[in-house]
Amino acid sequence: MKDSSTAAVNMNMATAKKDRPARMRLESLKRNKLLYLMILPGVLYFIIFKYLPMGGLVIAFQDYQPYQGIAGSPWVGWKHFIRLFTEPTFFMLLSNTLILFALNIVIFFPLPILLALMLNEVRHKLFKNAVQTIIYIPHFMSWVIIVSITYVFLTVDGGVFNEMLAALGLPKISFLTSPEWLRTVYIGQVIWKELGWSTIIYLAAITVVDTQLYEAAEMDGAGRLRKTWHVTLPAIRPVIITLLILKIGSTLDLGFEHMYLLLNSLNREVAEIFDTYIYTAGLKNGQLSFSTTVGLFKGLVGLILVMLSNRLAKKFGEDGVY
Repeated sequence: MKDSSTAAVNMNMATAKKDRPARMRLESLKRNKLLYLMILPGVLYFIIFKYLPMGGLVIAFQDYQPYQGIAGSPWVGWKHFIRLFTEPTFFMLLSNTLILFALNIVIFFPLPILLALMLNEVRHKLFKNAVQTIIYIPHFMSWVIIVSITYVFLTVDGGVFNEMLAALGLPKISFLTSPEWLRTVYIGQVIWKELGWSTIIYLAAITVVDTQLYEAAEMDGAGRLRKTWHVTLPAIRPVIITLLILKIGSTLDLGFEHMYLLLNSLNREVAEIFDTYIYTAGLKNGQLSFSTTVGLFKGLVGLILVMLSNRLAKKFGEDGVY
């Protein structure tokens, strides 16, 4: 009788232990219900606009006809992938995209870090706020406005810069139609539009650096430059690594609008990238299955690069993205 009662008690204790995590999760949900309610719109956004549309990727393996729908369109397997990798334009698209991405990584990516470090050293609060406001403004302009302003400055017919060259007796330069200048104009516009806005995360990371570290470095005789190099940069390194990993994930995703506005028949050989090619093939030529294939290829490459770069970061002792 005693053994049976002991077994029953043990069974009840085991059941209680098994139910404890579920009960704790339920209590946590009730306690933090307002926080979960706050993130609900973001979760719904990703589900509706990011995950549900992924079901349409199946048309990459079909000859999709809109009037027949997904269920009625014939399956063609890897036909569109074979076409993508065997077309001569593939290597042109790949090289153009990788070159522009390399310019983003080598030239643009370090600049917000440098600018954030410089702004952190500004002690005049009013001047610092004014500079931040001015450099943030271009981010809120659309690429249409940015490219239009660039056109006003750089066009051959009446452009401000070319008129200055003509006044100095120098030949005018066709910045907007010359393949040699396309990449320079592109990276210049990216810097102008996004440099200031990209400093926000780094400035936020700098504000949480322990001030005692600066005091200790100052007692050891370190000046501003050494404090920046030995204290600030190591402190914000995890943020830099995380943003770099996310940036690498968008290797083939440079954005459609910007390049489409710069693209013309004279610079197409260096300006055509995967994003503009998807628009041309999918919407202009009606090749919906093939354009979906190109988009799927971009997404898979980005996913693989994020996973590899994250693993590499962890191998060198960093936290990574996940």
